[in-house]
Amino acid sequence: MGQIIFLLDIEMTLNLITWVLAFSPIIIVLVLMMGFHWGGSRAGAVGWFVAILLGVLRFGAGPQLIAYSQAKAVLLSLDVLYIIWTALLLFHIANEAGAIRIISDALLSVTADRTIQGLLLGWLFASFIQGTGGFGVPVAVTAPLLVGLGFNPVQAVLMASIGHSWAVNFGSMGTSFQTLIAITGLEGEILAPDAAFLLGISCYVCGIIVAFIAGGWKGMTRSLPFILLLGTVMSVVQYLLATNRMWTLGATGASLAGLVVAVGLLRFKAARLKKNVPQPELEISSVQTPPVKPINHKLLIALSCYIILVILAFSVNLIPAVGDFLGQVTFSLKFPALTTSTGFVTPAESGRNIHIFSHPGAILTYTSIIAFLIYRKTGYLKPGASKKILSNVEKGAIKSSLGILAMVGMATVMSHTEMTKLLAQGLSEGLGKNLYPLAAPLIGALGAFLTGSNNNSNVLFGGLQMNTAQLLNLSVPLILAAQTAGGSLGSVFSPAKVIVGCSTVGLSSKEGPVMGRILTYGMITILVMSIVTLIMVWVK
Repeated sequence: MGQIIFLLDIEMTLNLITWVLAFSPIIIVLVLMMGFHWGGSRAGAVGWFVAILLGVLRFGAGPQLIAYSQAKAVLLSLDVLYIIWTALLLFHIANEAGAIRIISDALLSVTADRTIQGLLLGWLFASFIQGTGGFGVPVAVTAPLLVGLGFNPVQAVLMASIGHSWAVNFGSMGTSFQTLIAITGLEGEILAPDAAFLLGISCYVCGIIVAFIAGGWKGMTRSLPFILLLGTVMSVVQYLLATNRMWTLGATGASLAGLVVAVGLLRFKAARLKKNVPQPELEISSVQTPPVKPINHKLLIALSCYIILVILAFSVNLIPAVGDFLGQVTFSLKFPALTTSTGFVTPAESGRNIHIFSHPGAILTYTSIIAFLIYRKTGYLKPGASKKILSNVEKGAIKSSLGILAMVGMATVMSHTEMTKLLAQGLSEGLGKNLYPLAAPLIGALGAFLTGSNNNSNVLFGGLQMNTAQLLNLSVPLILAAQTAGGSLGSVFSPAKVIVGCSTVGLSSKEGPVMGRILTYGMITILVMSIVTLIMVWVK
């Protein structure tokens, strides 16, 4: 009997060692980024190297498996990088033209209520910027504007960070969601409904938190009808877009709808009050644009790039003739079945199909070209602006691109050598079916918190969450929705983004207290996601 127990102990110890080895590439990435403050590109490269080393020495990967898995990784990365580079291009064109400032000033001119102003900029406008900009841009743009209104710098960073967190997954033209599709191999139509529902719920929570930061309990209570109305508008629009194959416009379309309804409502309210009581005009900062043009004309030109984006995206996705014509050219690769020396098989498959001319990146490219020509023709872009725009795009995209390539390469090696499956088995046995739904959003948030983005979190943990859900017989789309929703909400309090936000409002040496408060508010949104996920498991 004692000998049997001894043998079982040895087997358990060996299994634990194998599990720790399978987890080690992820642990190394997290330790390097959190403990040593390395960037995603450097830490990802080390994680990639460790994954390949372990794959060869411990998990039976041969040269052919390594080569094909990395070819898959490059193809998956290109699908995402096509969006990242072109999304940043469009944002910097609009920003260089002064369009971002014109839009924000127009928003502030409709109300003098400070709580509502905080919601307009910190919730609606920051989410709108996230739609096409992302990558820390919403906080960098919005926080200084909030300080200019009289909010203290800490309030400004908190509102801008928490306010747009619900829009991260379907923001940046759906980059994070596109990554989840690529990593899991599941269709967007399968993943979109649950993800859009969870993030729609979080939209309300983010709005309430922003109102509380801006106006305290009184301001939040007074603004609740406003928040509920706009939260419903944005949640419904995002859900409709995401579930109709237009997830690339999810955050952009939702926040744009919220802005239109908010401005219309506030103008209507102001018009009614003006009949009885004269309303004081709110001073807004001047914008260096051609003075001869009236504000409505300036605003229309400023919005033109986003109007063009919406028109083109809707045309490609909703008009079959347009979509079919542009979708004729496709790039893809076929991969053979791959087997490790331990007998783990990855079936033969076609790689990710990239539709060169109908891809979201292509739509962003067309929009960027047209927007550049409009802004230059109307005098909004100065001579030499193109050089500055391209320089800003390069600065913002190169490091993130290298990080994505390295981390996707690491993830594909792990999935092809059974490491991801082993991790999923360990988690499923440790947490069980009842607790795992609560943990799924926290895992997504942890990945985003430590790696700096929802995109990277989906790369690291997307396959893991899918395999665990399958082992526990849980709804795979729901658990993956919890993963990406948690990653979306958790990405805004990653150390890198907090540092960027603080640097724009003069808090470069005071990131610690800001970080603590962002974590406090951010955990509220993530815990709500955990509870909602558990309830949805019960319902399903």
